[in-house]
Amino acid sequence: MHQRGFSTNQKSGRAHVTLQFTEAPLMRLSVDTLRQVVKRDLPIAFVPQQLTSYGGLELLRRYVRHLELPRRLNAACAAVGGDYRGSRLTLLLMALLYVGARRLEHLHYLVGDPLVRRFAGLTRVPTARTVSNWLRRFTQETLRPLIQLNQELVLDTLARLDVPRLTLDVDGTVVRTGATVAWAFRGFNPHHRKDRSYYPLLAHVAQTGHILRLKNRPGNVHDSKQAPAFLRDLIDAVRDRLGRTLPLEFRMDAAFFQSAVLRLLAVRGCAYAIKVGYWSWLPLKQLAAERRHWQIVAPDVTGFEHQLVIPQWGLRLRVMIYRKHVAHESPKNFQLDLFTPDDGHFEYYAVATNMPLSLPALYAFMGGRGAQEKTLAELKGEFALDVVPTRHYGANCAWQQLSILAYNVARSFQLHTLAEPRPRSRKRTYAYVLRSMRTLRFLLIARAGRLTRIGGRNVLRLAQNPAAEALYSRVQHALAS
Repeated sequence: MHQRGFSTNQKSGRAHVTLQFTEAPLMRLSVDTLRQVVKRDLPIAFVPQQLTSYGGLELLRRYVRHLELPRRLNAACAAVGGDYRGSRLTLLLMALLYVGARRLEHLHYLVGDPLVRRFAGLTRVPTARTVSNWLRRFTQETLRPLIQLNQELVLDTLARLDVPRLTLDVDGTVVRTGATVAWAFRGFNPHHRKDRSYYPLLAHVAQTGHILRLKNRPGNVHDSKQAPAFLRDLIDAVRDRLGRTLPLEFRMDAAFFQSAVLRLLAVRGCAYAIKVGYWSWLPLKQLAAERRHWQIVAPDVTGFEHQLVIPQWGLRLRVMIYRKHVAHESPKNFQLDLFTPDDGHFEYYAVATNMPLSLPALYAFMGGRGAQEKTLAELKGEFALDVVPTRHYGANCAWQQLSILAYNVARSFQLHTLAEPRPRSRKRTYAYVLRSMRTLRFLLIARAGRLTRIGGRNVLRLAQNPAAEALYSRVQHALAS
């Protein structure tokens, strides 16, 4: 029986959701009881207390200890030196990114947080100048152990997951810099053509979203610059750790359609799908113009297969040529000479591959490259990959590696605790349901609490919240198992 003023449960439209609310009281409230008089400003005082705004850092700290990351960082940063030790400063910068800060100057706002200090293993937080000076100690030689450590952490996670195949998306991304930053030049940047930039090369793991490797480069280089050596090291590292029987697949854009890259992947027994540029010395335009019968691939998408002979390279490649009907003209009208306007407007692209995939399957497989754009957006937005902390090239390279390290550890943390498998897809995108760092920060990390000492032990006390308590219990159980 329902009574006015008592809690009432009603079923909603969904069987698994129960609405809970309190009915209005039988007696009408007076207007005066709804108002509060505020006569003066509330004084704000900052006093020493063991309060934290980031209670979830304790769970990440446990996972970091599970990986033995402090010990491994000590070995990787041993040549850099410093009073604070490289491992503790690295963990401090990781905590800086996890709580949402983006610049070294933001360290001032974390000085009094006990869990930030606990995460880094420090009794006091160094200044931004101290951390900047430490970053400037990095050179290309002392940076190699940190790159190797980052790669080992990702491969350890992939080995634990026992993935049936590994799909790697290799591409470059633009990082804008100031005018006085070392080794920054004007390069490919269609939105900011006059700005100097870096152009790092990345290898993205399609199944998990990890960044397996990053190599920083000046902004005026071609996208495929140093790509053969980058790919060779990548293949060797993966096969040394995961075995030579694991199928390796590479997806790349037209900038990597180079004879050296194609020959390397063929010799190493790697599958590849690489876009082919509509260059004047290739007969792709002529083939598309002369084609009369196109196979339906997807809605508004047709294509055909062709064995392309490139005498300049001495190669014969299996090429899929696609066209997509669009309601607008192609950019700069660079393909209008293929057909008369009465045939409509199409966007064309070709893909060279050695994979035994049909036209529709290869089209879906290449469409999976778009997932790396989401990863790059998160790296730049949540892990400060687009931030240039100094004018020193070695320091900026180190910052990029630390950004990637923090991102990869957060990914592996989710795969160890919260991630659930997703249905398989022909696009070869994420194999697990993973939360963005912004969501993870809201649900887990940004929890206010108090560090108290009870019975001779430090205890982190958080505000009571059933949903947060269930999530924390789930993570703690996963870390303990």
